[in-house]
Amino acid sequence: MDVVVTGIGLVSALGSLENSWKKLLVGESGIRPHQPFLELEPRPLALIGTKPADLITLIRLVLADALQDANLTLPIPDCGIVIGSSRGFQGNLEQLLRGKREEGSSATDVTDVTDVMDGWKKEENSQFPIPNSQFLDFLPHMGAIAAAREIGSTGPVKAPMAACATGIWSIAQAVELIQTGQCQLVVAGAVEAPITPLTLTGFKRMGALAKTGCYPFDEDREGFVLGEGGALFVLESADLAMSRGAKIYGRVLGFGLTNDACYVHAPDLGGKSAIAAVNQCLKRSNLSAVDLDFIHAHGTATELNDKHEALLIQKLFDRGVAVSSTKGATGHTLGASGALGVAFCLMSIKAQILPPCAGLKQPEFELDFVRCVRSGKVRNAVCLSFGFGGQNAAIALAQYR
Repeated sequence: MDVVVTGIGLVSALGSLENSWKKLLVGESGIRPHQPFLELEPRPLALIGTKPADLITLIRLVLADALQDANLTLPIPDCGIVIGSSRGFQGNLEQLLRGKREEGSSATDVTDVTDVMDGWKKEENSQFPIPNSQFLDFLPHMGAIAAAREIGSTGPVKAPMAACATGIWSIAQAVELIQTGQCQLVVAGAVEAPITPLTLTGFKRMGALAKTGCYPFDEDREGFVLGEGGALFVLESADLAMSRGAKIYGRVLGFGLTNDACYVHAPDLGGKSAIAAVNQCLKRSNLSAVDLDFIHAHGTATELNDKHEALLIQKLFDRGVAVSSTKGATGHTLGASGALGVAFCLMSIKAQILPPCAGLKQPEFELDFVRCVRSGKVRNAVCLSFGFGGQNAAIALAQYR
C-alpha cells in the first residue's frame, strides 16, 4: 500500500514552512547570539522568538498548519497520532523545580543548573517538590495526547523518543499504522523545545556546543547549535488521498531503523549498525544507491558525527549524489531534526530544487555538497538521522505519479 504525504506543518528559527524554505534557498540562517538564562553565558542559538518556546504551543501551531495544508476539517475521530520529542516537557519541569526551590530560599543567583540539583539534595524535606497533578501534565506523551484532543481523535496515539532519530521513527511508525490497516490517515512527526538550562549545561560539559555558529562538514566545525521547532505531516493511503482530491507532496518509499548498542554519546566508529539502517531503507524502498538524487544528511557539525556520516555516505552512495545539511540554518532541533529534514526533502522533490548546506565554507570531505541553491531532477531522496545512544534512522521519499 502506498503511503503519501498530503500536508506539512513546520516551524523553525527561520519561520513557517514557506518562510523557512525561502530563507534556506538564499542561504539565510536563523542562528543568533542569545542569552535566555542570565545564569548562563550568551551563545549562538536558533530561537523561534525572543525567548525559549513552549512545547504545547509549538505542537498546536504546526498541527493547525499541517491540517490546513492537507485541506482537512475537524473533528477527525479515526486519525492516528504519532508525535515524538526527545526532550518532551523538560523545560516546564525545570521551571517548576526551580520555582519550588526558590520558594524556600532567599538565594536566587544560580551560577549553574547543577547548583539547583545540589540544593535539592541538601534540603531536609526529601519529598519530590512538585505536586502530582502538575507532574502528570508534563509526562512525555502528553504532547501527542494534546494533539489528539485538538482534532477529536480516538484512534491510536504514540509518542516515540529515540534521541535525534525521533522524527524519522515517528514517521516510520505512522507508515506502519497505515500499511497494516489500523488507520487510513495519521498525523506524525516531532516537535522540540529543547533550550533549557539543563540541556545547555549538559551539552556544554560534553563539549558538543559551538561557540560561534554551526558549520556542518566544515574543516573548522565547532559543534552544534541548539534550535527549536518541529514538523508534523499528514500521511494517508494513496487511495484515500486520490479519492478526496488531495495534493500530494510525495510518497514514503521505506525506512531503516537500527541501534548501535555501543556508546552512550558517540557513534560506533565502525558504522556497522548505521550502514545496516541505510541498507534496510534502500531494500524496503526497492532502490539502489545510484537511484538517489539527494541526501539530507544529519550533519550536526560535531567532529565525530560528521566524520562518521561522511564515511558512511562515501561507502554506500555514488560520489555524484547531492548532499546537504540544513542545521547551519535551523540549528539542531534534536528529536525534531529528522522531521524537518523530511519536510525539506519533500519541498526539494516538489520544487526540483536543492537547498544549500548552510554554514559550509571549506569541506573536509570529498562529497558533492550543495554549496549554493541548485536546480535539478529530484526523484528520490533519503533523509538520515543519527542520535545519541546509537539510534540510526534513514527514510526514503519519492515523487508520486
